[in-house]
Amino acid sequence: MKKKQASTILAIVTALAVLAGCGGGSTATGSQNGEAPAGGEQAKGPVSISIMANLHTPEVPSDKIEKIIEEKTNTNLEIQWVPDGTYDEKVNASLATGTLPQVTYLKNAASLVNMRDAIRNGQFWEIGPLLDQYPNLSRLKPDVLKNTAVDGKIYALYREVPLSRQGIIYRKDWADKLGLGTPTTIDEFYNMLKQFKENDPDGNGKDDTIPLTDRNDLIYGAFKTISSWFGTPNNWGEKDGKLAPEFMFPEYMETMKFFKKLHQEGLINQDFPVTSKTDQQNLLITGKAGVYIGAMGDVSSLHPKVEVNPNAELDVQNKIEGGPNGFGIWSVPGYGSVILFPKTAIKSEEELKDVLAFMDQLMSTELGNLIYWGIEGEHHKIEDGKVIPSEDTKLTDREVKPYQAMQVGGPLTVEGFLEAKHILPVKAKSEELIVENNDYLIEDPSAALDSKTFNEKGVQLQEMIKDGTYQFMLGDIDEAGFQAVIDNWLKSGGQQIIDEYNASYEASK
Repeated sequence: MKKKQASTILAIVTALAVLAGCGGGSTATGSQNGEAPAGGEQAKGPVSISIMANLHTPEVPSDKIEKIIEEKTNTNLEIQWVPDGTYDEKVNASLATGTLPQVTYLKNAASLVNMRDAIRNGQFWEIGPLLDQYPNLSRLKPDVLKNTAVDGKIYALYREVPLSRQGIIYRKDWADKLGLGTPTTIDEFYNMLKQFKENDPDGNGKDDTIPLTDRNDLIYGAFKTISSWFGTPNNWGEKDGKLAPEFMFPEYMETMKFFKKLHQEGLINQDFPVTSKTDQQNLLITGKAGVYIGAMGDVSSLHPKVEVNPNAELDVQNKIEGGPNGFGIWSVPGYGSVILFPKTAIKSEEELKDVLAFMDQLMSTELGNLIYWGIEGEHHKIEDGKVIPSEDTKLTDREVKPYQAMQVGGPLTVEGFLEAKHILPVKAKSEELIVENNDYLIEDPSAALDSKTFNEKGVQLQEMIKDGTYQFMLGDIDEAGFQAVIDNWLKSGGQQIIDEYNASYEASK
C-alpha cells in the first residue's frame, strides 16, 4: 500500500513539474496558422484549455477535428458539449457554483443581456485592451464588438452572423409574363403586387392569386423589412438628440398604412397575423402566392419545391428604395453568440493571454476553415477555390456541424475564409446580395445599452405595440387608436425604458 502511495505522489510531483514547465503562453508564441515558434525557441506546452460549447445536434461529435485543433495549437482541450435546450440553464448553474470553464460560449444576445450584472460585478475578464496584441482577434469588427459591450467595455469575443439577410424572393416567371422588371422602389413593388393580383400571372383563368405571402412575425416576416424601405429606425432611433422607440417615428406609421392598403386591396394573405412560417412558405411553394419577404437565402430550400411547376422560376432582390435617404435595411447586432472568460477559471492575466492566444489561432485561415467546413477530402472538396460540402449530411452533421458553435469571427473577419460554391445560380445571387446589404445597414443604437425596466417588462410591453400594430393594419383602430396604445405603453413602464436607455446612451458617449 505504501509503495502504491509513493508512486502516486511521485506521479503528482512529476505532473506538477511538467505543468510548471509549460506555465506560460504556449499558443501565444505560435504563428497565426499554428506553426511552431520561430527562431529556434523551444516549444512549451501543451496548455490545457477548458471550453463550454452549445450542442445543436443530437449527438456529441467525434473528436477527429478536436485532435487536429489540439495538434495545431499545442493544447489539451476539455470540451463540455451541452445540449441547446438546457444550455442557458447549465451556464447559469455553473456561474452560481463558480465552475464555468475558461472559455464560456453564451447561447445568444439575450443570454449576454442576462449576464450583464455578473460582468459588472467583476466575474469576467475585460479583454478589449488586449485584442490589438493578437493578429487575428484584432480583425474583429469594432462596431460588432461595441454591440457586445457592457458600460462601454469589451468583455467578449463573438461568433459572426450575417448583418442583414433580408430581401424579397419572387416568381420571376410571373413578372416576365406580365412584362415587369425587378422592383427597385416601393411604387414598383406595389405595382408588381397589383399586377400579380389582377392579371392572372399563373394563367389558370381564375382570380385566385395572392401577391404577397406573409406570417405572424413583425421582425423576420415582411413588416420590419418594408419598414426599413420607408426609413424607419431599427428598434430605436434618435430624435432631437434623444433615443425614442421606432413606433414613435412617422415612418413606422407609413409602414402600417402601407400594410393596411395591401390588406384592404387583397394584395396580401388576409390572415397574415396568424399565419405560420410553414404556411407562409407553402403559399409560395404551391403557386398561390408570388412574393415572399424574409431571408433571401431561403431561396435554396424554396426553389426545388416550387419546381413542382416546371415553368416556375424564382429570383431575389434586396434594394427597394422608399425613404428620403435612399435604400436602407435593418441589421442585427452582428453576433450569434459571444465568448466570455470567467475569473473563477482564469486566475491571472498571464493565463488569460494564453487563452486569448488559443482563441486567436481559432481565427487563423487554417483552423477557421477547419471548424466551419471540416477536413478537405472527407467533409468537403474544393472546386474553383470554393467549397462544395459532402452530400453525406449525416457525416457532416455528426463530425463538423457541432464545431461551428466554437467559431470565432466568421467570413468577414477570418482571413482567407472559404466561400461555398452554390450550384443553384439564384442561391449564389442571394449570397451576393446579403453581402451587398452590408453597405446599407440601419443599425440598432440600443444594442449595447441597458434598461432595467426593459429587462423586466420589455417583452410584455412590446406585446401591446405588436397587438396595436396588427389592429391598425387590419383596420380595427385608426391613428388616434394607435396613439392610445403608445400612451398606455408609456404609462405602463415605457417612459422608464426611454429614460433608462437615454441615460445609458449618454453614459456610453
